[in-house]
Amino acid sequence: MKNEQLTIVAQIWAKEEKRDLVKAELIKLIAPTRAEEGCINYDLHQDNENPNLFLFFENWESRELWQQHMNNAHLAEYMKATDGAVAEFTLNEMTPIG
Repeated sequence: MKNEQLTIVAQIWAKEEKRDLVKAELIKLIAPTRAEEGCINYDLHQDNENPNLFLFFENWESRELWQQHMNNAHLAEYMKATDGAVAEFTLNEMTPIG
């Protein structure tokens, strides 16, 4: 299987009372992730209608390099810091087609 670019769309629904904590912890992920091998872009968004919803739009050079990212310490620290603060999380692995 050839190394094709991978797009990740991750949606994080924070519990309302924990929104500021989750937002702060998500922002902490940006700089170290953008410095990682294979990271093309790593962009965090907050929904205009529902401020509890955050979305990461990411592009990686390959799935293998994205998987390395998923095993990094700063992601583990985020998971620990936001334990119990996230109501729902979805992640889609996508392939650019146009």
